[in-house]
Amino acid sequence: MNATRLPKKDVVVVGLGWMGSIMAYELSKAGLDVVAIERGPWRDTATDYNIGTAPDELRYAIRQDIFLRTAQTTDTARNTMSQTALPIRKWGSYLPGNGVGGAGMHWNGHTWRFFPNDFRLRSHYTERYGAHYIPEDMTIQDYPVSYDELEPHYDFFEKVCGISGKAGNIRGVIQEGGNPFEGWRSDEYPTKPLRPNLAQIKFKKAAEELGLHPFPLPSANISEAYTNPYGVRLAPCTYCGFCEWFGCANYSKSSPQTCVLPALMRHTNFEARTLCEVTRINKTMDGRMASGVTYVDSAGREWEQPAELVIVAAYATFNVRLLMLSGLGTQYDPATGKGTLGRNYAYQTNAGVVGYFDKDTHFNPFAGAGSQGMMADDFNGDNFDHARLGFVGGANINCNTPHGRPISSRPVPPGTPRWGSEWKKATAETYGHTQSVGSQGSSMAYRDVYLDLDPTYKDRLGNPLMRMTFDFKENDLKMSRFIVDRTEEIMKAMGPQRIVKTYKRGPWSVVPYQTTHNTGGAVMSSTPDQGVVNRYCQHWDAPNVFVTGACLFPQNAGYNPTGTVGALTYWALDAIKNQYLKNPGQALVDA
Repeated sequence: MNATRLPKKDVVVVGLGWMGSIMAYELSKAGLDVVAIERGPWRDTATDYNIGTAPDELRYAIRQDIFLRTAQTTDTARNTMSQTALPIRKWGSYLPGNGVGGAGMHWNGHTWRFFPNDFRLRSHYTERYGAHYIPEDMTIQDYPVSYDELEPHYDFFEKVCGISGKAGNIRGVIQEGGNPFEGWRSDEYPTKPLRPNLAQIKFKKAAEELGLHPFPLPSANISEAYTNPYGVRLAPCTYCGFCEWFGCANYSKSSPQTCVLPALMRHTNFEARTLCEVTRINKTMDGRMASGVTYVDSAGREWEQPAELVIVAAYATFNVRLLMLSGLGTQYDPATGKGTLGRNYAYQTNAGVVGYFDKDTHFNPFAGAGSQGMMADDFNGDNFDHARLGFVGGANINCNTPHGRPISSRPVPPGTPRWGSEWKKATAETYGHTQSVGSQGSSMAYRDVYLDLDPTYKDRLGNPLMRMTFDFKENDLKMSRFIVDRTEEIMKAMGPQRIVKTYKRGPWSVVPYQTTHNTGGAVMSSTPDQGVVNRYCQHWDAPNVFVTGACLFPQNAGYNPTGTVGALTYWALDAIKNQYLKNPGQALVDA
């Protein structure tokens, strides 16, 4: 197939989700001619998620209407290097988005900042506990950028989103009602926290009785009317419970559609091409720069889009695969430890307890929001002494009310039949009287956990699928068991009649949903031998390629990645606009 060459653009953006839309807006605002290329369809709140059709659980949560189809592309997966990886035939463990807005359309809205120590993880644990404390096969590393450097960019991303919350540390002064463990903030959250329901009230009281420090979950489900710095208006959340896996019909959930795209589409120097899949990043003749991208449209026609600057802004694992298909970077080899592309893949380690309460305790879970919750960070990161615990990492402890939807929200006691009259009876007796206390745990990077191209399986265009080699390691499972015991203590203090505790166990399976927080594979680093991009998210081997997303993380923390991904994107944009564009083609960090 011969690609048709198109006129050159200043910038080509691969993917039009959260980070692609932000990059496109800021660079087109700077006067550059920008085109974004998106594999999925155009999606708009008014036409795709109006109030009459958006709360359709069967369509969106069960049939996964807005997620990527495995017929478009998929991954292969295995737990160990000795196994043969097989294709994922139906997305389960994680759910990549499809179309404009990406996963930013279907997320729950938890919006966190990593702790300052998360950005210097290896150094911090070494200094506090000694180098021997870190397992030999654990490949965690420091970020090449600090929390202090990212703070203003965290702040701006939160203001673009209108995040609802309560600050715990403003310029070093601890604030009552907020998270006392968080890094310093330059400002309060843009909007006030969501209102708690009975579950959060019980959790807060129980956590305080145990000496913990509960605070409202920072939420992209907006609590009040808000206009962001781009002039886009958001409406207050109605607590409908259709956030996770749904588009928001009420303009209340922060997403590219509600925060960025209305402003971006006003720019005449911006163009979006949907239903077009980028298959590779092209190189100049000398191989030292990118010359643009090649993509295939919905009719199967191949196009070459030349550009001066390439922004890789797709989903984390798809960014890694595109770099592999393009020959940008050196593939990581777990046998030798050489190479960086595909290295330090990490996931998340989540588990918790469910409490069954008496019939007079009505939680009304149907009146919820994706990130309506109360949290405690006393056992997250290194906020507690690890010296005698024998593991690295931690988790946030949460009591959330995301939804009470009729198909998927039917918690019944263990031993209940999965169908029939007994199942119906148990559903009727327990619905509205159960509540979970969960944890969202860190996932460390290991020598034999990585991403590469599958040697056997290909996609519909003939390109190798990405192969994922991952399993939960004992360090992370030990951490999770410790945290789950803490969730049980809180639940006991909340006063249920019965508690069901579930520890995280291996092996990792692709079947049940766990989290869409896949990280690593194209990590940022201080030197080229430790990562794929430098501290400004600029590719070590091609200075006119910048990469965004959670693929940059050297390991995963006990938080959702979106807030940190947003901060890193604005950090990279600052470097592009104020350094790179003054001398295009320059490497911002000497290799």
